Amino acid sequence: MGTMTINVNDDVEKMFRKVAASVYGKKKGSLGRAISDAMQKWVDDAHQKDIAKNELKLLNTGFSMGKLTFTRDEVHER
Repeated sequence: MGTMTINVNDDVEKMFRKVAASVYGKKKGSLGRAISDAMQKWVDDAHQKDIAKNELKLLNTGFSMGKLTFTRDEVHER
């Protein structure tokens, strides 16, 4: 398990602590769990954006299927 020392805006910290307490309770470790979950969600969202960007790039350039080569516009007659 890693340890991080960070600085955040006071208002954001207060709101985050309030929401974390309502979701996870006020017991020991709940703030760390909330932060870990928030960081994981952020990483997952960033990863999904990269996947979407790469897939859109593939759609725009077309695919090569051996002897068959076509673009998305050709398939959908645009």
